[in-house]
Amino acid sequence: MSRAPAILAGTFALTLGISLPLALAVRDMLQAHLGNSLMAGAALRGANYEWWQEFTAQATALGTTFVPSIIGFGAVLLNLSNLLDNVPLLTTVAGVTGAWLVLWSFLSGGILDRFARDRATRGRGFFGACGAHFPAIARLGLIALAIYVFLFGWLHPLLFNTLYPGVTHEVVVERSAFAIRAGFYAVFVGALVAVNVIVDYARIRIVVEDRRSAIGALLAGTRFVRRNLGAAVGLYLLNGILFLAAIAFYALVAPGATRPAWLALVLGETYIVLRHFLKLTFYASETALFQTRLAHASYTASPPVEWPESPAAEAITNLSPTFTP
Repeated sequence: MSRAPAILAGTFALTLGISLPLALAVRDMLQAHLGNSLMAGAALRGANYEWWQEFTAQATALGTTFVPSIIGFGAVLLNLSNLLDNVPLLTTVAGVTGAWLVLWSFLSGGILDRFARDRATRGRGFFGACGAHFPAIARLGLIALAIYVFLFGWLHPLLFNTLYPGVTHEVVVERSAFAIRAGFYAVFVGALVAVNVIVDYARIRIVVEDRRSAIGALLAGTRFVRRNLGAAVGLYLLNGILFLAAIAFYALVAPGATRPAWLALVLGETYIVLRHFLKLTFYASETALFQTRLAHASYTASPPVEWPESPAAEAITNLSPTFTP
């Protein structure tokens, strides 16, 4: 991963480009509400909760996402809470998220190809791999989407809307109810992780083995995880610990609402870069594990040394005397 900084820069630029229109839309809402008042200058130096409550009270659509919990580490906790509690996304946010997922699916073919080859593939090779593998990866994404819809649409309501109220109906100790809910969260997160791991290795098999069938790749990914369960789970836990360490570090350095807005922006973007780095490291480590276990060594071999294909080399060849027996 450290030898492919362009991929890190490109994925961060993609995320920034996708989220920038939403940020500009919220900025226009804030500008319209603040105007040229003294409160506008105070907002740059630190949050004013009285004004913030006034803004959220009249905000609509995308403006409702501008809440105090988006500052610093609160944004991480808010996203985690929304995921575990199956809070639906706003239509605008869901659309942007869908666009990001499509673009990421397109780029993932080139990213995995670069990691598998362990050498620079340049722009032509990278985007060529993106285009070659995108149809199969897109079909795999649709299958994964259907599975996630099932988990969020059936399993989550079953656990928290049906089973949890029935199990805790006679429970009078709040700590016991919390432990039961935490257990249901563990079951739900475990299902999400299992699907995520299998889909990751299915995507890797599409790229490394040049598969065209998304269903075949999903079944092959399932077989690989089943046969290498200890290594796959251990690798996932190791990357998960690194991700938790990054979250803990951000929790320590994240600015509060009283800090300047520019500091929150800089630290927030730094955390996003770190999160992208860990995600790409996760992809690279999974690819390395897959190639190690199935001995796809030839895929990572360096390309043979060939005469440069350039006009200058061709001119030299034309000027050299030809050998006749």
